[in-house]
Amino acid sequence: MTPASELRSGKTDRDENFPVASWIIHPRHRALILAFYNFVRTADDIADHALLDAPAKLALLDELEADLLGQGDGQAEAVVLREALQMREMPPRHALDVLTAFRMDVTKLRYADWDELIHYCSFSAMPVGRFMLDVHGESKATWPASDALCAALQINNHLQDCGNDYRDLDRVYIPQDTLDRHGASVEDLKQAKASPALLACIRELVAKTETLMHESETLTVHIADVRLGCDVAVIETFAWQILKMLKLRDPLSEKVHLSKASMAGYALAGIAGGLWRRATTSAPMPRSTTPGA
Repeated sequence: MTPASELRSGKTDRDENFPVASWIIHPRHRALILAFYNFVRTADDIADHALLDAPAKLALLDELEADLLGQGDGQAEAVVLREALQMREMPPRHALDVLTAFRMDVTKLRYADWDELIHYCSFSAMPVGRFMLDVHGESKATWPASDALCAALQINNHLQDCGNDYRDLDRVYIPQDTLDRHGASVEDLKQAKASPALLACIRELVAKTETLMHESETLTVHIADVRLGCDVAVIETFAWQILKMLKLRDPLSEKVHLSKASMAGYALAGIAGGLWRRATTSAPMPRSTTPGA
């Protein structure tokens, strides 16, 4: 059995486009959130590993799941998360959903349309937001807005890294019907500079992602925990800034990531904006419409 920790890429929570268990979050939640993050990061690194074939990746993901469910103790990240969840009497539901996404990363390399991409996000991104809400004891009525925000974050990431995803992993998250509509091809993604057709595809997906962001606007107000609400406001601010960059820059030839310095400034702006919205907005909590909630 290969320890999954030996396959880690070296990427940590400090390298993400969003804060992970930041100082904004109450300290009592941070250990569980970091355990979840380390489990997810380990699974992600397995799915992306350049030297493993598909069967080996799937076998390792199965081991993570088995250990998370208490059927073994070989993978440390799964055991740590399992024990952390047990201490809080929380089920492993969201972690299991994310494993489904990483299996998809191994076996599904193309997406036909926007609906298929959102279906992928329902496993790769939405469970992460739901986990954070559950950790804080929030109402499941917040899930739809959180789902929209998390899908937007995922698609931002896909657009930022579209060239590397294709060149390194043969993965294309830009839907085929979007490529067809603008006369672009998958081969455009391996060029040093994006073609006008590919840029048109990216701009279309940015517009759809902006719609998701608007669908998530009530989330900060409806979250009961003030610290979590501020954390979400920071994440929203980062996401909007990345969307602005994607409108103006070519992700194949230009950097489309926030610098550490700019993230600090946007974080302060996000906290201030989130607190202002909470103080000045009176919005009723939506009824839960989440299937199975």
